[in-house]
Amino acid sequence: MEMILDWRSVGSLIATVMVFRTAMRDFIPPEAEQWLRRLLARLAAAFRAPTATILIDEADGASSGATNDLYDAAQLYLGSRCLAAAPAVRLYKPRQSERAVASLPDSHTADDTFQGVRVKWTSTARPIERGAGHNPYNVFGSRGGAGGDHRSLELQFLRQHRDFVHDTYIPHVIAEATRMRLKSRERRLYTNRAAAPGDDHHRLWTSHTFSHPSTFDTLAVDPALREEIRADLLRFAARREHYARVGRAWKRGYLLHGPPGTGKTSLVAAIANVLEFDVYDLELTTVPTNSHLRRLLVSTTPKSVVVVEDIDCSLDLSDRKKNSGGADEDNAQLAMLSPAAAAAMAAIGRESISLSGVLNFVDGLWSSCVGERLMIFTTNHPERLDPALLRPGRMDRKIELGYCTPAALRVLAKNYIGVGEDPMDEPDAVVDGLMAEAEGLLAADVRITPADIGEVFMGCDGAGASAALRRLVGELRGRRDTPAADTVQPGALTEEKME
Repeated sequence: MEMILDWRSVGSLIATVMVFRTAMRDFIPPEAEQWLRRLLARLAAAFRAPTATILIDEADGASSGATNDLYDAAQLYLGSRCLAAAPAVRLYKPRQSERAVASLPDSHTADDTFQGVRVKWTSTARPIERGAGHNPYNVFGSRGGAGGDHRSLELQFLRQHRDFVHDTYIPHVIAEATRMRLKSRERRLYTNRAAAPGDDHHRLWTSHTFSHPSTFDTLAVDPALREEIRADLLRFAARREHYARVGRAWKRGYLLHGPPGTGKTSLVAAIANVLEFDVYDLELTTVPTNSHLRRLLVSTTPKSVVVVEDIDCSLDLSDRKKNSGGADEDNAQLAMLSPAAAAAMAAIGRESISLSGVLNFVDGLWSSCVGERLMIFTTNHPERLDPALLRPGRMDRKIELGYCTPAALRVLAKNYIGVGEDPMDEPDAVVDGLMAEAEGLLAADVRITPADIGEVFMGCDGAGASAALRRLVGELRGRRDTPAADTVQPGALTEEKME
């Protein structure tokens, strides 16, 4: 009976509320109703503690489009600490990685508590609104899907904990993310995105795991040259105070030149491996303007190798004294673009990347924004490059990688077919004789690249060392009987000393 009376009372209360609500709608003016709503909202807020919010954008689109390190650190921190109780997570497994990486999906929240203070993280994504500054002649392509969203993280907390969050919690997030990166150090290979002028809201680089197996021990170059390069790299990495003392930016430039197949790319990978640096593979043909090139530079990180492969094929960087005039140079740069891109660039009169922009990229004021960086250019035709690009301070070392030498052949034979891998092995007269003949042919200036020798050995995989060397000797004899027209001296190295 008591339960029946209770339910009857609840029903009477609901009926009274409905009647009161109807009376308010019928007799109270709309202005008075809005005033009552605001009054009730203020009364509710008075009993609720005020909160504060910090916005952390994925990229600094307002200035340079550079990646926000705090955003990456927060996502890494959330993936390891706060997402266990989250209703949804985003999982990504990098190639060559043993574990998946978790991050906070868009429009989801995660809670965290540190030293008794509770905070809430929210991931947001909103489409980028194209304003009047948007380029309608976007000839560089657009990225669909997630590429058109502006992502950010919102950190909410009670306003009374503002100083604690700023002074203690955020440094704690950065320190934990740094510790996790060092614990699972994964070097990255970056490449620049194709972007239109004015497209500042996206990440400028995309990355993948860098796991190239090339090392200095596997390089098919002269041992003396190899050790000289290794010593120079280690000396550069340990001379931060020296560069600061002499007033120079902590960077170094290498120019690798030689015929195709002589190991320029393998040397770049070996350099990155010995220094444990990330690699930024810069594709100049997708860079629309000099200002965009500067933004790419400042968005790189310390401990990195910036590589421009085949720079003579990317842009017209030839000697300005040999050019007929400025118009010819502009036409040559437009010719590097597709017909549609060249027409649109010429139509809107937009600035294009130039030799001056590349020179400032290598050794201008902007080049000092990121320290501990190695810049490497590769080319098959160094004579096509402007001398201003090759002067000391821009390209500190010029390393020529030529055709295979006897010393390089011994490295290749050890790597591919195991010749000389174990000094305790019994000598094989047949293998030793074939090696001696092959080395004699190379010493007689028979030209063959390390890549060609590697292909010969790969074709004899499993057939034994003697079969591989017989095939190589036959190849060298054929080249001796039909010599090529040009001659390249292998293993040349020139160095410009630092002042």
